Amino acid sequence: MLFPFFKKRDRKTPEIPSSDPFNIADIIAPSFIEIKHSYLKMGERLAKTYFIFSYPRYLNTGWFSPVINLSFPIDVSIYIHPIDSAEALKQLRRKVTEVQAEISEREEKGLIRDPALETAYTDLEDLRDRLQTAQEKMFNFSVYVTSYADNEKELRDIEIELRSILESRLIYIKPALYQQKEGFLSTSPYNLDLLMVSNKLNTSPLSTSFPFVSFDLSSNEGILYGLNKHNASLVLFDRFSLANANSVIFGVSGSGKSYAIKLEILRYLMLNVDVIVIDPENEYRFLSDAVGGSFFEISLSSDNHINPFDLPQPKEDEKPSDVLRSNIINMVGLIRIMLGGLTPEEDAIIDQAITETYAAKDITPESDPKLWGKKEGLEFPIMSDLEEVLSTMEGAESLVRRIQRFTKGVYSNFFNQPSNVDTTNRMVVFGIRDMEDELRPMALFIILRYVWKTITSKMKKRLLIIDEAWWLMKNEDGASFLFGTVKRARKYWLGVTTITQDVNDFMKSDYGKPIITNSELLVLMKQSPATIETVKNTFNLTEEEKLLLLESPTGEGIFFAGTKHVLIRVLASYTEDQIITTAPEEIIKIKEAKKELES
Repeated sequence: MLFPFFKKRDRKTPEIPSSDPFNIADIIAPSFIEIKHSYLKMGERLAKTYFIFSYPRYLNTGWFSPVINLSFPIDVSIYIHPIDSAEALKQLRRKVTEVQAEISEREEKGLIRDPALETAYTDLEDLRDRLQTAQEKMFNFSVYVTSYADNEKELRDIEIELRSILESRLIYIKPALYQQKEGFLSTSPYNLDLLMVSNKLNTSPLSTSFPFVSFDLSSNEGILYGLNKHNASLVLFDRFSLANANSVIFGVSGSGKSYAIKLEILRYLMLNVDVIVIDPENEYRFLSDAVGGSFFEISLSSDNHINPFDLPQPKEDEKPSDVLRSNIINMVGLIRIMLGGLTPEEDAIIDQAITETYAAKDITPESDPKLWGKKEGLEFPIMSDLEEVLSTMEGAESLVRRIQRFTKGVYSNFFNQPSNVDTTNRMVVFGIRDMEDELRPMALFIILRYVWKTITSKMKKRLLIIDEAWWLMKNEDGASFLFGTVKRARKYWLGVTTITQDVNDFMKSDYGKPIITNSELLVLMKQSPATIETVKNTFNLTEEEKLLLLESPTGEGIFFAGTKHVLIRVLASYTEDQIITTAPEEIIKIKEAKKELES
C-alpha cells in the first residue's frame, strides 16, 4: 500500500502554482508512506513497531530503563486500562478453580508434584486476598515500541538489541506483523491503542514499569548546555536556579573546555546576564568583539591599567570602616605575593603603612565614602605613595628596596598607575597572555580584586569566568581570595566559573576542595591517565565513568548539577561555532573569508 502525501485537485480547477500556499503539513510530512508486513517506509526512513506479550513472575524496579536510555531514536507508548475489581475477582476465582482441579487430578493419578502449579496457586490466592482487601488493583497493561532506522539491516540490529535487553529480564516482544500501521499510530501522540495487545498486571508489578527513570537535566528555564548522551534528550538548565551559581570545569588541553564555556557565555548574554572573563591566552577576544564587548590587554607595555588601591563603594548595609579594613587585608595579601612572602614583623609594618597611605589621601572610616576617588585630595593612592610612607617608617628599609621593583622601571607601568579601564560593558575580558609568567599570579589577584569592586557596586546577574585558575591557586593568598569570591558570590547574584587543566595542581591547595564544594555545577571533560584516580576519588565516580573520561572525544564529558549528573555532548549551531571556535584551522578559514568579504 502506498500513500503519497500531496493535495488532490479537482480536474476542473485550474492549477495556479505561484499562488498556492504551503502549510506546515506540506513541510514536515514525508513524501510518501509505504506499509509493508513488518515495517513502514516513510520517505527515506523505516519504522518498525513491537509489543510486549510476556512478563516474568517478578519485575524489578526500573526494568524498562535500559530501553528508555537507548542511544537510537524510539517512540514508546504505555496504555493502562483499569479492570473492575469485582470482575477481576471473578476471573481469579475461575483460574484458582482450574489450577486447584489440575493439582487434584495429578494427585489422583499418583503423579509427582508440579512446583509450577503449586506456586501459581499460592500466587493466585495471595492476589485474591490483596484484591479483596483493596491493597491491590488489576489493570490491562500494554507496551508498544517503535524504532526508526535508515535501512533494513539497521532495523534488524535494533531489534536484536531490544530483544537482548528485554529477554535478559525474561520479557518477550514481537513485531506487529501486518499491523504496522496500527502499531505506528499507537505509538504516535494520539492516545489511540489500536493494537489492543495487553497483559493483566496488578499494582505492584505495574509500578515497576514507571518509564521516567532515565537521567534527565531539563528545566523550563535556562540555556541549552548540550545533548544528554544517556537518552538523547536536551540538557536545558539555569545555573542561577541552584543553591549557588558557581561551576568548576576540569579537562585536559583540547578537551573542549573553552568551547563549552564560550557557548555558555554566548547563550547567557542573550538572557541579559553580564559576563566578565579573565583570559590567560586572549582566546576570548574574538567572542568579545563579536558581541560588542570590551577587551583589555593586561601587560607591562599595555595602556590599560588597574590600581590595586581602588575601593568599592560601600553598600547600604555595609560600614565604610569594614570596606576599608577588608581592602587593607587584601592589599597585605597582594604585597605578600609581590614580595615573595613577609615575616610577621614586615606583615605588621605593611598593614600600618597601607592604612597610613589611605589616610594621607584623607580616606579614613570617618571620611565620606561617596567622595572616595572622586574628589581632589581623596583620589586613590598608588604604589609609589605606599613606598613614600614606608620610607618614613623604622625597620622598613628592606621593604622599600623590594617594593621599588614595582614603583620604578618597567614594572611600574602596570603596578603604579591609576585605573583607566571601564567595566560597564555587558561583556568584559581581561587578556593576560602577554604578562610575564612570574607576574601572572599578581596580575590575576589585582584583576580579580578590581572585578570584585565592580560586582559589589551593583546587584545584577553576572558570570565571572576564571580560565587557568591554577595560576591563582599557586599562591595561598591568591587561592584564599578566589575561595572568598566563590563563597560570597551568591549574595551578589554572581556565578563564578573556575577552569583548569590539572586537577592535581588545583587540589594541592588547601582551598581547592572547598572551592569545588561551594560549586553546584561541575563539568568533567577528558582527563589524563596521570590524574584520573584523583578525579575519581574527588568526585566519587564509578569505574565506568572513570573509563568514559579517559576516552571522551572533544566536547563530551560528565555534567553535574547539584545531586544529578549526566553524560553530555556540547552542541552549537553553525553561527555559534563560527564565533566561539578555538580550532586554529577554523580560525584561519574565518579570517580568510572575512578578508575576502572586505576586499
